[in-house]
Amino acid sequence: MNRRKHSIFGAVVVVVAVVSSPALAQTFQSYHCADGTQFLVGFFQNDSRAFLQIDGRAVTLPRRLTLSGSRYSGGGVTLKITKIGTTVRHAKRPTTACELT
Repeated sequence: MNRRKHSIFGAVVVVVAVVSSPALAQTFQSYHCADGTQFLVGFFQNDSRAFLQIDGRAVTLPRRLTLSGSRYSGGGVTLKITKIGTTVRHAKRPTTACELT
């Protein structure tokens, strides 16, 4: 099932990249969170947004202003990446700590 999710996410990211920008994918990261949430995130060169596959849906998160680290928010999802760690909040659930897998 994870392989299928990765394949779907990859297809979504490619379509978004082709439609929104000629930039090629730079970074893909897979996370596992303390509450059991798993998600994939893609970052593209010359694009400040984060592209997530979470809860079986694709979400594009614009970068938001923050004092330290990076914060992306949109569609009911907030992703924060700092030196201390990564957190995600989604589906009206509390913020949870996440680690790269």
